Amino acid sequence: MPLPGVGTYEDFNTIDWVREKTRDRDRHREITKKSRQSTIALLRSVSDAFSGWLLMLLVGLMAGALAGGIDIAAHWLTDMKEGVCLVGFWFNHEHCCWTSNETTFQERDKCPQWQTWAQLIAGQSEGAFAYIVNYLMYLFWALLFSFLAVSLVRAFAPYACGSGIPEIKTILSGFIIRGYLGKWTLITKTITLVLAVSSGLSLGKEEVLSAAAAVGVSVAFGAPIGGVLFSLEEVSYYFPLKTLWRSFFAALVAAFTLRSINPFGNSRLVLFYVEFHAPWHLIELAPFILLGIFGGLWGALFIRANIAWCRRRKTTRLGHYPVMEVLVVTAITALLAYPNSYTRMSGAELISELFNDCSLLDSSQLCGYQQPNVNASDTAVGNTLADRPAGEGLYTALWQLALALVFKMLITVVTFGMKVPSGLFIPSMAVGAIAGRLLGVGMEQLGWCSPGADCITPGLYAMVGAAACLGKARFTVWRDPHDGVSVVIMFELTGGLEYIVPSWPKSLHSISHIRLNGYPFLEPKEEFEHSSLAVDVMRPRRSDPPLAVLTQNGMTVGEVETLVESTNFSGFPVVVSPESQRLVGFLFRRDLLISIDNARKCQEGVVSASQVIFTEHTPSQPPEAPPPLRLRGIMDLSPFTVTDHTPMDITVDIFRKLGLRQCLVTRNGRLLGIITKKDILKHMAQIANRDPDSILFN
Repeated sequence: MPLPGVGTYEDFNTIDWVREKTRDRDRHREITKKSRQSTIALLRSVSDAFSGWLLMLLVGLMAGALAGGIDIAAHWLTDMKEGVCLVGFWFNHEHCCWTSNETTFQERDKCPQWQTWAQLIAGQSEGAFAYIVNYLMYLFWALLFSFLAVSLVRAFAPYACGSGIPEIKTILSGFIIRGYLGKWTLITKTITLVLAVSSGLSLGKEEVLSAAAAVGVSVAFGAPIGGVLFSLEEVSYYFPLKTLWRSFFAALVAAFTLRSINPFGNSRLVLFYVEFHAPWHLIELAPFILLGIFGGLWGALFIRANIAWCRRRKTTRLGHYPVMEVLVVTAITALLAYPNSYTRMSGAELISELFNDCSLLDSSQLCGYQQPNVNASDTAVGNTLADRPAGEGLYTALWQLALALVFKMLITVVTFGMKVPSGLFIPSMAVGAIAGRLLGVGMEQLGWCSPGADCITPGLYAMVGAAACLGKARFTVWRDPHDGVSVVIMFELTGGLEYIVPSWPKSLHSISHIRLNGYPFLEPKEEFEHSSLAVDVMRPRRSDPPLAVLTQNGMTVGEVETLVESTNFSGFPVVVSPESQRLVGFLFRRDLLISIDNARKCQEGVVSASQVIFTEHTPSQPPEAPPPLRLRGIMDLSPFTVTDHTPMDITVDIFRKLGLRQCLVTRNGRLLGIITKKDILKHMAQIANRDPDSILFN
């Protein structure tokens, strides 16, 4: 019988995936063998086979329901900053005015049932005093929401802050962070995510192991295919075909659940549905490429600035006051955002507005074109004038958008990384969409097409710009020169299959919050180009004491306990003898301690003088000797080894593809040293002229 606790891992330790896969394979063989013996065993085998699919069904249902609740609650609280519905305070602005018979097409967002705070408090809807009252109430609600968010995170689940993507990727690579995927983190993140988004901070709501990551993207963006590709390409170290299908199933269940809840009120799964009526032209690839270049340049600038700010937060007194930091940033955001309608609205609402393709009856400022004069006799304008000359409303919208672009770029740098749940997708898309809309209107006003022809669609440029900057948003954990995930997510977000090609050209840059946090993550896409060998990286080094090892016989329980207590290693190689150093196997520290403690309690006669035996047959002992302690059953008899002259690029690939925790170095069968994942990361940091001690976790 296996001992409880043997084979498990301590917090902030790395999983040995080779050992876990072997144990799982042995478990399946045992279940299959027993299934032939009785009907009950057969039913248990069937239950085990379908347990994974059942889990994915439950994950999909829960994620879809949570996402729908988050969307509805965030929309409601965002509107509450500006007013309240008299017929039911739980209605947001749009739902409040749905049933009203007193709205007009031009002012469909105004109805008697919805009252601004100035109307409720001062009885005025216009004028300077009403503006000040609404301004102060907007600031009050923003500060209240952000204070509640950061306070709940600090009190109940500190792991709930941030986007979670670096941590999820690190966990999937085999690193144990206990509590990060716990119930309190889920509950706190769900509640505080609503509050943080509703406060108006420049952050997104994309949050939420391989299939779970796919489900998270699926419900965050209504993109089940993009979610699976996201998990396959970016999050998972190991992604077999079985996991692929289960992830897709969970993503579809989550998307169907979200579609049934219909949080967007448009009877569609996609968040930003677009329906452009004019195709793009080959000549427009040039401005599309410019948007890609903008996405890359802005990404590089943002990465450098944000990492510098986060490093300052970690190394100065600023990091000691997370609540004050959140409140100050919220106050600055609200004070600067309220006067501009494009920064006052939520990120999702802003992107939807920018993607909009203007129609004749559209009342948006972005559609403020001059009405054509049908009586004008001068029609020989040729290609020198735009088909739709810009009017006063459009010019006003353009300078407001220009200010919004600068504001979003600056405020996102200091917002991302604070101690509240935060995503980067929506703010990045907003920056790209603003830049794209500005460029699109500029191209439209150049008048390349003759009057009456729909040549330039500014909304399409906004979509391309959002796709260009969406690739940058994923900088926190990876670098990928062949990025298709962002394009697929954009296609599913908008439903615009025809516009995939112009969404593709963009630049990607990479720097990692994983490195900033010191997580022991081995980037699978990073090339190792140094010519070092395994002997250059292994421990012990020449100046280090000899490697701590166990011998297969001859050591007593007391000697083993003394060795374990005098070191902090996670495991010990087992050799034939100190003289020969011939490798026998490998034993994990936790398994060793649990087995010795259990033997002292349950096995009669085991004392400190008892011999510890790792051989198959017990050697002869004096009659008066205490009974030995046999530990061969918990030893790994086939530890992974490389020779001392194995190139490090091959060793790194072995660690990446097999998910190794450690690898033993031998020469002609004799043990020389050990290489752990942390040793490799420190070596790579030294090669890149980074501080090797920045790898914080053991």
